[in-house]
Amino acid sequence: MAEEGGLVIDPMHQFQIVPLGGGDHIGLFTVTNQTLWLGIAVLVITLLLLVGTARRSIIPGRLQSIGELLYTFIHDMVEEVTGHDGAKFFPYLMVLFTFIVTSNLLGLIPGSFAPTSHIAVTAVLAAMVFLTVTLVGFYRKGLGFLGMFWVSSAPLVLRPVLALIELISYFVRPLSHSIRLGGNIMAGHAVMKVFAGFAGVMGVASVVPIAAIAAIYGLELLVAVVQAYVFTILTCVYLRDAVGEAHH
Repeated sequence: MAEEGGLVIDPMHQFQIVPLGGGDHIGLFTVTNQTLWLGIAVLVITLLLLVGTARRSIIPGRLQSIGELLYTFIHDMVEEVTGHDGAKFFPYLMVLFTFIVTSNLLGLIPGSFAPTSHIAVTAVLAAMVFLTVTLVGFYRKGLGFLGMFWVSSAPLVLRPVLALIELISYFVRPLSHSIRLGGNIMAGHAVMKVFAGFAGVMGVASVVPIAAIAAIYGLELLVAVVQAYVFTILTCVYLRDAVGEAHH
């Protein structure tokens, strides 16, 4: 909006979590715009994967084709990255990818809300991955799981230093995992909001920011899918450390 001090744009207002029933108090069980769109994402996935594949026709329809394409894509990725032992985690990774990509794409609908733009959501997803990898690693290898931090191919004098670096890197994983997803989604939406603010006050010249919004929107469609893929394939890489052999 335009004020006496000039053009004022608040690109972060769109990320505000508000109760659907009004007011400003958010309790433990308060239904907010965020929980609404999280629920919509789950509903869309359910319709796609359950309803779309209910008949399981030899000649698949559109929904069945999409479901089968997702299934094949994720399954091949899991087997290629984690190997045969990691294939048993395919259901978890399938849910992870479909949830993230669906939430990302729904967030691009005008007037919607992007749950994956919030660190509260992406941090939970990243923490689940971290705990899963750690617990599976110790369950499968016992204390041998700690061997991934010991770079045996390095000179002996450097091994303790490298072990400390590897350990720090391991515990930083959830932070980088969550910030990468949330930061990219938030940045794209914020940039579109800024250009939309310019388009609202530039009159005839608004064709320039509108064209920019269209271009950025197309890029954000790609980012929505790519970020879901990156989050999932990194999870596969981390799981490989837990179920595969160390390569030091």
